[in-house]
Amino acid sequence: MAKKNFAYVCQSCGYQSAKWAGKCPSCGEWNTIVEEELRQKPVSKRKSELIPAKTIQSLEQPDLIRVLTPDQELNRVLGGGIVPGSVILIGGEPGIGKSTLLLQLSVQMQRKFLYVSGEESESQIKLRADRIGIKNPDCFVVSATSLDVVLDHIEENQPDVLIIDSVQTLQSENIESAPGTVSQIRECTNELIRIAKSKNLPVFLIGHITKEGFIAGPKVLEHMVDTVLQFEGDRHHNYRLLRAKKNRFGSTSEIGIYEMIQSGLREVANPSEILISQKNEELSGICIGVALEGNRALLVETQALVSTAVYGTPQRNVNGFDLRRLNMLLAVLEKRCGFRLAHQDVFINITGGLKLEDPAMDLSVVTAILSSYEDIYVPYAYAFAGEIGLSGEVRAISKLEQRIQEAEKLGFEKIFVASGSKLPKAKKSGIQVIGVNKVEELFTHLFG
Repeated sequence: MAKKNFAYVCQSCGYQSAKWAGKCPSCGEWNTIVEEELRQKPVSKRKSELIPAKTIQSLEQPDLIRVLTPDQELNRVLGGGIVPGSVILIGGEPGIGKSTLLLQLSVQMQRKFLYVSGEESESQIKLRADRIGIKNPDCFVVSATSLDVVLDHIEENQPDVLIIDSVQTLQSENIESAPGTVSQIRECTNELIRIAKSKNLPVFLIGHITKEGFIAGPKVLEHMVDTVLQFEGDRHHNYRLLRAKKNRFGSTSEIGIYEMIQSGLREVANPSEILISQKNEELSGICIGVALEGNRALLVETQALVSTAVYGTPQRNVNGFDLRRLNMLLAVLEKRCGFRLAHQDVFINITGGLKLEDPAMDLSVVTAILSSYEDIYVPYAYAFAGEIGLSGEVRAISKLEQRIQEAEKLGFEKIFVASGSKLPKAKKSGIQVIGVNKVEELFTHLFG
């Protein structure tokens, strides 16, 4: 009988070692190294047949036929629909709605689905499906964790789409290690990818994430699949964002926006109308910024509160905005514009639970801070889009015309942008575009 070989493998990065260690030498994580059995690959004495290489001009481009889903937001993020034979990995925090999104797709899309769950029983899945609304009679559900059982169900049912919830619960009989280990995830994913490519079967994989926000398991998992989607959002808010971190068949710049309701996830076709609260009071520290998420312009309410620091050290707290960028903007206002904010508490909030990284939000954040600092109201019919430089200048941003059109569509009267921007061609428009060079000029224009 052949001797079994064992090694110590990091469950975070896949690093192998001959001895156990408390801290992984590769990724620096603690208590992630577990003993696993290494399989001996048989040595093949037969020489493989040489496949002749072809010139790139002689290669034929296959027709990429996509399958449209009833979920327009998912179609947008995938680049126009599901590509047959593709493997799609969806990651996100617990309770964010990953299983709900895919169960909703399987019970409403008129295709033959096989939904494999290793985390919920069939009765639990039925309860959620009834709440969502079952419209697809060809949705098959199985609760299993064995990879061999899943493969048998694929051969028996011949589904059009396969959903695995989740890949960390699958276990292959060929490897003597616990589910969720690096070896198990790699082996099960390899087998599912082989099935997907050979049968032209689209496969959705749900993946757990670590406390740092990365998909659990070896990093090679994200390299193996065709598309990696990240489901984001604050569990205390109703809105969810679906982003593409990797997409071999489309762009990674698109996002999908959902609202979590009692009956599942509702698509948000026009998020700007929801992210802007309708107020009748004239309150300071509130203005509207025009951000770009992917190729989608969003008008988002920016809130700021500036108050005298009660304790010795001023506080800088943000929600949905980069704290380091806020510190840079405050330094610009202090040094270049003469506003004394060093001894002030500054709080920034982007409504709706969104986390924005668009530099064009600088102008709205600065406007909200100045409005709260001076306690002067900014009209809600004004929108702001511009990047702030270190010298206090307002810099031009990309896709300005798209932002202006979104603000005009929602009935805004004025939009403040950088004066050096390439403005759209003159035409009859219901919105006034105002260019500003520096923050001081913006302050004079708004507050006199």
